[in-house]
Amino acid sequence: MKIVSIRDIHIGEGVPKIIIPLMGKNVEQLLEEIKTIKQAAPDIVEWRADVLKGIENLEIVKEALSTIRDALFPIPLLFTFRSHREGGNKIIEDTYYKELLENVIGTKAIDLVDVELFSANVSEIVETASAHGVYVVMSNHDFEKTPVKEEIVWRLRRMQELGAHIPKIAVMPKIPTDVLILLDATYTMSNLYADRPIITMSMAATGAISRITGQVFGSAATFGSGVEASAPGQIPAEELRKTLNLLRTI
Repeated sequence: MKIVSIRDIHIGEGVPKIIIPLMGKNVEQLLEEIKTIKQAAPDIVEWRADVLKGIENLEIVKEALSTIRDALFPIPLLFTFRSHREGGNKIIEDTYYKELLENVIGTKAIDLVDVELFSANVSEIVETASAHGVYVVMSNHDFEKTPVKEEIVWRLRRMQELGAHIPKIAVMPKIPTDVLILLDATYTMSNLYADRPIITMSMAATGAISRITGQVFGSAATFGSGVEASAPGQIPAEELRKTLNLLRTI
């Protein structure tokens, strides 16, 4: 199993790493949010840039990114533009999605970048990230349902084939047994196919249990809320860390 190491954070080793999202709409809100988030001692911070006012302007994005990087360092930073079709806040063209990600990668101010599996130009973006030493978290989010186990495993394996350093999938349960499907798929992927860390989760309150069982079933990281949750079912980060540490001692 390959470990993804960013300074003193080793994803795929030990307790699942806690990722806290930044959800501010402007630089002032982001800086205030960072003050609160840092108190929760995140392993990684995710900037959900699709929330930013002015995301269509690359200069605004780069200026905000520089400010965030300075305020957070040395905490690893994951840049994410979540598309509207996968639960994000804005609709943009595929051409701008590629331009945005590649420009942000080129700043070398981020450690990881989220690339959606079903977006256009995936291979080109992965190639750009690799050339700049930025890790790729390849993702897929299904807010409507939980696919069958075989489909979940296929998507994670496809991400691996496309060069993702960390494949990630999030699905929506309609009934409690859907959570079991996600956990079973996670265990199968982790034990039979994965040669690198993976991240999986079942969303909403029904799926919350999946956010704390990574060390049992094979998910290497989990998302906990800071000031604001970025997806349904996120547990406050400080409570999440207590629970993960408790499970480790049992």
